[in-house]
Amino acid sequence: MSVHARLHATVPAPLPSPAAGPPEIVGGPGRRLLVQRSDEEIVALPLDDAYAARPGAEVRFPAPWPRDRGTWEVSPDASLAVFAGVHAVRAVEPSGATRWEIRHGCWYGACREMHDSYDAYAEDGDHRYPEEGSVGFSADGSLVWAHVRGPLGEGELTPDTVDEWLVIDALDGRVLARADAQAAAAGSIHVSHPADPRRMGLSIGEGQDGAPLRLGSWDGEELAVTYVEGDLCLLSVSPSGDRLMTVSHDQDELAVRDSDGHVLDDLAWEAESVLPPHPDAPSDDPDETCVYWDWAGGFVTETTLVASTDESDNEWGQARHWLLDTTRTHGLHPVVYPSPPSGQPTARGDGTWVTRSASGDALHVWTAGTPGDVFS
Repeated sequence: MSVHARLHATVPAPLPSPAAGPPEIVGGPGRRLLVQRSDEEIVALPLDDAYAARPGAEVRFPAPWPRDRGTWEVSPDASLAVFAGVHAVRAVEPSGATRWEIRHGCWYGACREMHDSYDAYAEDGDHRYPEEGSVGFSADGSLVWAHVRGPLGEGELTPDTVDEWLVIDALDGRVLARADAQAAAAGSIHVSHPADPRRMGLSIGEGQDGAPLRLGSWDGEELAVTYVEGDLCLLSVSPSGDRLMTVSHDQDELAVRDSDGHVLDDLAWEAESVLPPHPDAPSDDPDETCVYWDWAGGFVTETTLVASTDESDNEWGQARHWLLDTTRTHGLHPVVYPSPPSGQPTARGDGTWVTRSASGDALHVWTAGTPGDVFS
């Protein structure tokens, strides 16, 4: 049985798509933000419960370097933007003032310098395509978690440390804790706990070498890190914070895990076993038409996931999205949209999920029709 997607809201992008990266919706009810980054700035628009922009509430943060030289995050109250660059993590206020900056090792792998500024390597072709880290705000905005290339200015944790994971006071930039990420990243993303500011997930990509997953807990004095076994991409945390959604590095398994990273009873789905071939794919060579999970999706509700197979589908035709019931009452169902979806879905945890418009100039917010109301 198919699930019919119902359009809940359309949210226009604040910046023209050719000049900016894709728009995103972040935050939970009461603190939702539409955010988008260009080379020059980040725009943050607070959204109401109907996903409409609040008049006169737009916030802009001048960017210290182009958007292809790192990642970024906006605080839950849109009072601060933090940029994770090639040589430093910098916190910027809407005025453009730097609140604080933490310099670290260069993300270009062959460089061993501690750069003083972006200008030191801006015109260097070798630094055009560096690896990168990431930052994430805690649920209450009081902490910034940062994945950086070591060493910091004051030195390494150990001589063998490549990447470090930091807990930073968002107010003044004090490094409260440091840990060895035990990785050598090409990139990473932070996935925050929806309610507990002391907890954070770090999903690291090492290219073909692997995908380490780290779960952090800060008690105010020490940072405890769980080094989850296996190569996993963390996609989402459930609304309660008790469940994690992961897809394996080789994209063959989607799983729901507990907050320590262990797979919950029977909540793992092998793509080869549960996903049908694309309907337009040729049937004479199954090895060439295998279907696998995207590194995309999340918790639509505490017990419902949205996932996609866009990457393996796009050779044959329309991308497919799926709703999956983790109670195993309703199973896995393809999503039917009024028009073909564009790209991969992200989940909001409030019964909705989001896709981009085909032109990239808007986001579509969806809810589910039958069966049930998002299986509830």
